[in-house]
Amino acid sequence: MGRYWRVYRRFFVSSLQRELEFRANFIAKILQNCVWIVFFLLIVVVIYRNTDSVAGWNRGDAFVLAATVFLLGSMSQAFFFSLMEIPDQVRRGTLDFVVTKPIDSQFWVSLRRFNFDQVGALVSGIVMLVYGVATSGHHPSVQGWLGYVLLFGSSVLLYNSFVTMLMTLGIWLVRVDNLWVLGETVQQIARYPTDIFRPEVKMILTFYVPLAFVGTVPALQLVDKADGRMVLAGIAWAIGFFVASRLYWRFAMRHYSSASS
Repeated sequence: MGRYWRVYRRFFVSSLQRELEFRANFIAKILQNCVWIVFFLLIVVVIYRNTDSVAGWNRGDAFVLAATVFLLGSMSQAFFFSLMEIPDQVRRGTLDFVVTKPIDSQFWVSLRRFNFDQVGALVSGIVMLVYGVATSGHHPSVQGWLGYVLLFGSSVLLYNSFVTMLMTLGIWLVRVDNLWVLGETVQQIARYPTDIFRPEVKMILTFYVPLAFVGTVPALQLVDKADGRMVLAGIAWAIGFFVASRLYWRFAMRHYSSASS
């Protein structure tokens, strides 16, 4: 474990050095991410100018949900940005060098680059979360915050395990760069509470296709009662997706024939 931590620190430092080579571009991208967040917040504000509640969610609740999904997306883009490079590595043949290194190849392709562009979005998401909780009219308990943290961590693991499996298709299909957009589409849908759907659809999105665990279920820990059963369900879903991504990656590596063949 210590060796992997040293390797990741080297990844982190090299990513920072790369960003600082073009400082103006680095700052501009951070500001751009902050602007996109402001635009989405304006949409929420406009919606709630005409109503006090949408499917039982007030404006503060909506901010909490939006902040949760923004933080999920920002952390995924920051820590797991290199996942989207898998198809390009297959095309260029650089994946050959990864699989021959004395380190876990999935660790390498997942964490090779830290995307510092997302720093502004991470800070903005935290500010939005605090503001949403403060204006929602709810007073989350310690158990609620703990449940939120556990579910949010589970949602990050679940989502990025899904993206890993998605991008691993590049081993066979190669030209699948746009599959990353499917992951972003999941985030777009998760910004809206599952309570807006019919009961049967809500059940499917919670217990069969765990989209609710990406945004709605973690947010409910802060805007509603903490639910230990949902926390356990979220952790179970995350572990299941992570194990599936590991098995799928190993399967893909056994069938990877390298760029030279």
